[in-house]
Amino acid sequence: MAFDIPTDIDFDVAFEPTKLDDKKYVINATTGKPVAIVGQNFKCASHGDFYREVYDTVTQEFSQAELLDAKFKWRTANKGGWSMLDITLPNMVTRIETEQHSTELGNRIIALHGIDGTCSNQVYFGQIDFFCTNGMIRGEYDKIKRKNTANFTLSSFIFELARARRDFYEEASKMQVWAETKTNGSTVLKLLEDMLNSERKAEKMYHLYLAEAATRGHNKWALYSAFTNYASYADDRNGFNLKNTGNDTQSISMWKREHEVSQWISDKRFIELEAA
Repeated sequence: MAFDIPTDIDFDVAFEPTKLDDKKYVINATTGKPVAIVGQNFKCASHGDFYREVYDTVTQEFSQAELLDAKFKWRTANKGGWSMLDITLPNMVTRIETEQHSTELGNRIIALHGIDGTCSNQVYFGQIDFFCTNGMIRGEYDKIKRKNTANFTLSSFIFELARARRDFYEEASKMQVWAETKTNGSTVLKLLEDMLNSERKAEKMYHLYLAEAATRGHNKWALYSAFTNYASYADDRNGFNLKNTGNDTQSISMWKREHEVSQWISDKRFIELEAA
């Protein structure tokens, strides 16, 4: 798939004063419409310049074979003020196997950029489950975050990409251990009730776990797959619908769910989970 930045976010950024001395408008220079109001000292690169730099760096560090058939998924929010690029590399894969199921994981690179003051420049690394297309990020440590300035450069991105290749396979090894760690329903339900701090949310997540366990078996990997299902979908498929607030924030809400999952799997209670 060709790397094409959507036209609705590939625009130059301009600024115009407001009636407040310490504020200014962020303007879509193509349409002339305001995107946001930010502080007077706020600076940013355009979405297009940021993502082209990310992609150029990726193509320098990964081989043509690894980048072959790469897929690009775009999300936007806040009237184009917030954006996200999710790159899937289907030729960088590893396999997770349980006693009754097998699936492939592909490598992910996720870049976030904001021109409205809500998001600094960020790059994350993760995986995607090709069986159910659930996405996952590897945790807060696997993140590059830089101040959003006009002369932003991904100075550490090359090093991080090299590490991300290694960590992808190491993380898959950990997930294979999860696939071999048996669980039972009562233990999982108790964990969810303790960890999620919401009886209703725990009950819905437990039903997701049972659905995943029907395919993958009763193991820690099935519970993790329920978590990533929650972070990947927000409709009747899993019962975790998002409310339509009319504020163009659904993409941000889904990204926050991926962070929730990252926190859950870092919780001591999940780490120590085994069949009682």
